[in-house]
Amino acid sequence: MTISVLLPYKENYSPQYAGAVSLFVNDQSRLSDYNKEIIIFGNTESKKFLSKNYVNLEFNKKIFQSTSKIYVQSFLNAQKKINPDLVEIHNRPNYIKLIKKNFVKNLFLFFHNDPLSMSGSKSISERLYLLNNVDKIIFNSKWSQSRFFIGFSNQKSLLDKTSICYQSSSRTKINFKDKKKIISFVGKLNRAKGYDIFGEVIIKILNKHGDWKAKVFGDEPREQFSFNHRNLKISGFKNNQHILNSLKEVSISVVCSRWNEPFGRTSLEAASRGCAVIISNKGGLPETNNSAIVLKNLNNNTLFNAIDNLILDKKKLLKVQKSSYSNFVYTHEYISSIVDELRDNYLIKEEINLFNIRKKINFKIIHITNFNERFNGRLHYNTGKRLHNGLVRLGHNVLPISDRDLLSQNKSFVDFDGKKKLQKKIIDTYTNFKADCIVLGHADSVENNTLEILKNLNKNLKICQWFLDPISINGPDYIKNNNRIIQKTNLLDATFLTSDPSILKYRIKNSFYIPNPSDQSFEVLKNYEKDCPNDVFFALSHGVHRGTLKIKKKDERETFINILLNKNKKIKFDIYGMNNVQPIWADKFLNALSNSSMAINLSRGLPIKYYSSDRIAQLFGNGLLTFVHEKVSLADFIPGNCFINYVSIDDLSYKLNKYKRDVKDRKKIAHNGKVFYLKYINSTIVADFILSKTIGFKSENNFIWEKINKIK
Repeated sequence: MTISVLLPYKENYSPQYAGAVSLFVNDQSRLSDYNKEIIIFGNTESKKFLSKNYVNLEFNKKIFQSTSKIYVQSFLNAQKKINPDLVEIHNRPNYIKLIKKNFVKNLFLFFHNDPLSMSGSKSISERLYLLNNVDKIIFNSKWSQSRFFIGFSNQKSLLDKTSICYQSSSRTKINFKDKKKIISFVGKLNRAKGYDIFGEVIIKILNKHGDWKAKVFGDEPREQFSFNHRNLKISGFKNNQHILNSLKEVSISVVCSRWNEPFGRTSLEAASRGCAVIISNKGGLPETNNSAIVLKNLNNNTLFNAIDNLILDKKKLLKVQKSSYSNFVYTHEYISSIVDELRDNYLIKEEINLFNIRKKINFKIIHITNFNERFNGRLHYNTGKRLHNGLVRLGHNVLPISDRDLLSQNKSFVDFDGKKKLQKKIIDTYTNFKADCIVLGHADSVENNTLEILKNLNKNLKICQWFLDPISINGPDYIKNNNRIIQKTNLLDATFLTSDPSILKYRIKNSFYIPNPSDQSFEVLKNYEKDCPNDVFFALSHGVHRGTLKIKKKDERETFINILLNKNKKIKFDIYGMNNVQPIWADKFLNALSNSSMAINLSRGLPIKYYSSDRIAQLFGNGLLTFVHEKVSLADFIPGNCFINYVSIDDLSYKLNKYKRDVKDRKKIAHNGKVFYLKYINSTIVADFILSKTIGFKSENNFIWEKINKIK
């Protein structure tokens, strides 16, 4: 793995003359977890460099060709040999187009100046190009970030493509008793930095307070100011370490810029050395130090009064000094960790790629499905909730969005079906939460365009879907269900079905079978431990949302069950959802289920390979002896001593009567079924399977049904 960092042309990456960009790059890369993978490229006339991982690009200038283009091409030529995984461009947005033509991997852009003042980001169209072609744009202050988005109407949805990473300084112990009566000014000695104001004010201060001194570090050959006083020392340009050492004894540091400082490193460094800092209210300067004295109106009088008040009030001076020091948090280590965190999102580390569950890697997941909140618990026992429980038990940070509840709650004249509100909710939630993975469950109302926006915000975002309904050509809603699955597959990393994926009308990549999961908190009954008053339980559930039977609605399973009833007069059936008996839900369902020793798992349509309604998890999981048609092929991964296969209605009748009489075997098999299902087909294991296939890690869990997916 390699990370290539490109400095601005002629950036002086040397110990003696390093500017803010060079210092930032050196400080954060030196402490980075990726330190050994980082190579810094630049061009300087200096023979000494800040670090050993620096490469000085050599090239020949041409009279009629842009030096910047030649410089960038020299950089690109060097990349052909190392093939970096990430390229980081510092403070040169105009380099992006040149690099993007030749480099298609991960690309970062760091802004150290006002974006609106820089070639390549002045216009809205240029900035829009950057948003669409750079993976992450990083600003050195909120002020710089806000400048970038001037003229954009949809700032909120675009912010996720950007981050803020402040400049940094080292932390050292400060003894405030060692502070001397010294006032400092660090930076270029020009009007933009406010040096003319400082010079005039400091002469008056030194005249009034004869025991105080002033030190100035910096130069500016283009502007000449002459300020002389016996207690004023102008030292010229000094390297950063010299400045930091000098600031240890400085009591008051002045940063009085006239121009909008993108950040203001000197203010931060003064705070790190326990100085009382006076700053102007310009650009990003107020973000450098929460304890600074901020001059909202910069002029000679306001600056003089601010310095004078601190000198006259020793308690206040010490309080401001200590506050500046204690509130200093932007250490090199902290900022380096922020940059690394951004890199982590785009670089797959070896230990993550080879995922070891014992290392407990936790993901942020948005789970979008119908949690049925609007039904006040009546439909609580559903697969969406089971999988949600499983994801949480794995230790992941799971944020649920109940799509159909939101649609129901947000219908209006301007948003007839509530879909617009739902799309906005999903985008805003992702923007704030920054998920690693989005899991969709029957989320038909989530539009492809919404998923495209999320993928554009983070190209490493993983998205998958799970689907429970039948997909066989001999089953109900064949065309509709196939289309529901296929409509999003080009944007998905994986699809999970409760049927054999080969049954699909169209072959789709990364499609996997999953069994209906049980859940230890839902399946709590142990019917095999008692003598139940009823023999066989069966329930249909059409009319789910209304809670009652649909008038004139017929289900082909009713015919099957009625024939079974007529054939088995001596068996006591407990039947719901047909023959004018209303369906039951929630706690009423569990109470009814607890009264039967056996159950028939009968799904809609003709029996097909592996497909079952989610009812099967409740039957196995609550300890009922469960009967399943042989064509469902559950014996491919569930042992035969855990359930009973049947091949016809007559075979089923025979076996129901057999196990009604054989109480010992019935209870033993029902017990085996519950134990096996809750151990190997629980929501935690199924959720882990979904994530392992979607994200691409190797789980330590044993997925008993996985061989089915491998055989296809």
